[in-house]
Amino acid sequence: MAVSAVVLLVSNIASSAKIVDLGFAIFGIHLAFDGGTLLFPLAYVLSDILTEVYGFKASRRVIWAGFALLAFSALVFFVLRALPGESSWEAETGSAAYDAILGGMSTGGIVLASLSGYLVGVFSNSMLHSRIKVLMKGRHLWVRAIGSSLVGELLDSAVFVSIACVFGVFGWHLFLSLALTNYLLKVLIEALALPISYAAARFLKQREGIDVYDEGIRYRLFG
Repeated sequence: MAVSAVVLLVSNIASSAKIVDLGFAIFGIHLAFDGGTLLFPLAYVLSDILTEVYGFKASRRVIWAGFALLAFSALVFFVLRALPGESSWEAETGSAAYDAILGGMSTGGIVLASLSGYLVGVFSNSMLHSRIKVLMKGRHLWVRAIGSSLVGELLDSAVFVSIACVFGVFGWHLFLSLALTNYLLKVLIEALALPISYAAARFLKQREGIDVYDEGIRYRLFG
């Protein structure tokens, strides 16, 4: 839960701090991604591991904990933005620089986009992972890890970039570029992390003597 929360918070700050240009295009769409894309896929890796070992309900608790902590961080940045800046800091750095880098975190744009994308994407990911595990009777972890991520990351990227553009965090001219690159990069990173998912799931199952199958449960966002 702690690692998941750190991944979520740091990736959101990175998302509002920088957009990276990959320097090439696919089908005429120039590829660029926000900084948080490098770290955020780990949230899905952790969700896969939690769901695989402890089941959907345990994963749901971690998702809501991350949601609450991210909302709290947005409040902290909002209050900090509203407080008056010291004169030498204003002269050397200034509120304009703060707004340019952390404006998304302090005005709520990047946070609302991330929270919305995260909830839609990671809940879809966790539910699909849980259901596929039951249907496949626990075989082939890679199928449910990749399959659930293809759906979850697609929903996450589309919702995140759309809302961020609506609130002016990113310009609409970047919509296709960011949505496509974010999705492809997230899926690639999670695929590369499959050995970690396998090793962590195996270790936890053996160490804690638990391997939950969500048979007959109802997939609810709450309780």
